[in-house]
Amino acid sequence: MRRLLGTTTAALSGAALVLTMAACSGGGSAEAAATGGSTTLKVWVMGDAGPAFTDLTTDFTDDTGIKVQVDAIPWENVNDKLTTAVASGNGPDVVQIGLSLLPTFADAGVLADLTDVLAQHPALDPANFPDAVAPENLSTDGVPLSAPWVADTRVLFYRSDILAEAGIDAPPTTWDEMRSVAKTLAQRGEGQYGYYIPFWDNTLPVQYTWQAGGDVVDAKGAVDFQSPEFAKAVDHWLGFFEDGSAPTASDWDQTQGFVSGATPMVVSGPYLAKAIQDAAPELEGKWSVTILPAQETGTSLFAGSNLGIWKTSKHADEAAQLLDFLAQPKNQVAWYDTVGELPTSSEALTELAGRDDEHLAVYVEQLKDAKTVPMVPGWDLVANEMASALTAIATTGADKQSTLDAFYAKAEQIQSTY
Repeated sequence: MRRLLGTTTAALSGAALVLTMAACSGGGSAEAAATGGSTTLKVWVMGDAGPAFTDLTTDFTDDTGIKVQVDAIPWENVNDKLTTAVASGNGPDVVQIGLSLLPTFADAGVLADLTDVLAQHPALDPANFPDAVAPENLSTDGVPLSAPWVADTRVLFYRSDILAEAGIDAPPTTWDEMRSVAKTLAQRGEGQYGYYIPFWDNTLPVQYTWQAGGDVVDAKGAVDFQSPEFAKAVDHWLGFFEDGSAPTASDWDQTQGFVSGATPMVVSGPYLAKAIQDAAPELEGKWSVTILPAQETGTSLFAGSNLGIWKTSKHADEAAQLLDFLAQPKNQVAWYDTVGELPTSSEALTELAGRDDEHLAVYVEQLKDAKTVPMVPGWDLVANEMASALTAIATTGADKQSTLDAFYAKAEQIQSTY
């Protein structure tokens, strides 16, 4: 689900100029319902969460009289839906936005400034959220354009039974241990590996850069991959392919690879847990999750979605009330209990961490050391180029240095367009 959302950014970034022009033209948003003199907010949520969102906001409508009309947009249709809405000026009042899309939407100018909203609504106080997603930190120019909604992070999934059979009594906690354990597991026989690295995951090399003690943006906020830390990240990433610890097949299925045991370790988000449970309930007790193996740090990705108010909404005040309602810890916990998506409210995360759920405790612990992708316009275009370059080196034998040099030039070119 998150992977699909990330891929939509490329097309949306290419339309940034069109979006900006359309946003400046104004236009209508959701229409107010005449029934009973109440307002109806049009809300776009992504995926198949529409019915659950409608149920969650029933109390909001009962308390405020503000009705909520939910439109659930399939992940694969997100780009077309949003681009068409901005071009026509007929958008929603409230929209769910994947974190990887925030820089592009900020650049396009389609979201309302929430500075006053955050000050006027207690549940939206930036102090209520982890620093990684505090509204003022998710901005390219210091202007908050969205409020945190749901969180996601990456942890290490591992087959404890397979590690035990190989004489490994605990999951790896450092880079060196990760390389050693993966190599040992890959020696189990033909078609057996130690670790699966999805080629579509354009965040893992960035996480490795953070773990090496660096970043992929410079002090001025521009992308910068020519650092010793990124070089270490590249070597670590490529090393799993060089020693045969990771499969090079482009069509590898991470869930089936994990269930079969062919790839008994993978870095992924909480959504993989449900996929494993659904595919192989008989594996209960034979796998677990842990925080990421560390180098200088064990920093992971802080992913998820925020909520923004459409700049041309005629119901901005009511939309702000809805954002406040959704940010309240009790409602964030209720959302987790319904759909399994982690909260962004620190209070809600603390409550969940106290539950008797080993996996949940790991997710919450990892979120304490997690960062969002850079809030840089066109970031996903750059990240996709990075993933393509590394994939070419790992799978086709492309020359490492010349391929990276071409990537550096491409990344600079992309940045120059913004």
